[in-house]
Amino acid sequence: MARKLRSIALTLATALAAAAPAEQGMAQQIGTATAVNPSTEGTPPGGSTTTLTVGARVLHKERIHTSPTGSVQLLFLDKSTLSIAPNTSLVIDEFVYDPASNSGHMLTKLTQGTLQYIGGELSHQGAVTVQTPAAVIGIRGGIGIFSQGPNGLQALNLKGYQSIQNGVSTINTITNYMVNVPSWNAPIGPPFLIPPDLVLHNITILSSVNNQTGDGPPLHGLPTTGGPQFPWSPTNTGENDALQLLIEATKLATQPNPPPPPPPPPTDNFSRLR
Repeated sequence: MARKLRSIALTLATALAAAAPAEQGMAQQIGTATAVNPSTEGTPPGGSTTTLTVGARVLHKERIHTSPTGSVQLLFLDKSTLSIAPNTSLVIDEFVYDPASNSGHMLTKLTQGTLQYIGGELSHQGAVTVQTPAAVIGIRGGIGIFSQGPNGLQALNLKGYQSIQNGVSTINTITNYMVNVPSWNAPIGPPFLIPPDLVLHNITILSSVNNQTGDGPPLHGLPTTGGPQFPWSPTNTGENDALQLLIEATKLATQPNPPPPPPPPPTDNFSRLR
């Protein structure tokens, strides 16, 4: 009997040990917030909702929500990025990545709002999916912008290949084409060239506005020699230093362009002739 109990205890211990890494993996870090405009909230699995800041860890199964003035850019382990516009809600539902083989998959569930996906290693293999209430989009390669609202889904393919599928039909698009999807049970509209004004609209809502800096330093007043100086925390490894560089560069990239310098005063050539 004692031998049987020891055997049962050993079996249970082995099962718990095997389950522990899987449970921990549900909350593993999969990326970093590299630019944040207030306010953007994140809710990790089983955790409380907090306001995201630059450098915050992005976890597997995390819910992201932006306010009417909030936006955020997320950098993932496979070097892909998500830029999330105001009034957007989504979940990073699945993210598995093996850097040794550059393999894995990513699934993002967009409930409402607008996001821009810029591909990394996983999208090169067609292993990235964006799921919305109106359709599921498979992505291979480059860049896509997806907006889910009351009138359904707009799926813009700025670079690469997309396969859009819902409960009625399947449509494939290539670079510079888009589709409209009214709902899950309505046919997907035919692909058509992306209108330039729609591209401008999406760039506008995905960018910082006046007085927003992505939580980075303002562009005005930067030194003209030696590059910008930032109050970075000391780091002990080259990897952390590289991440700091990438975070600061991304924050600068999300800022609006500074106003142009005033024109020089006009030259009075006639006075010199007199």
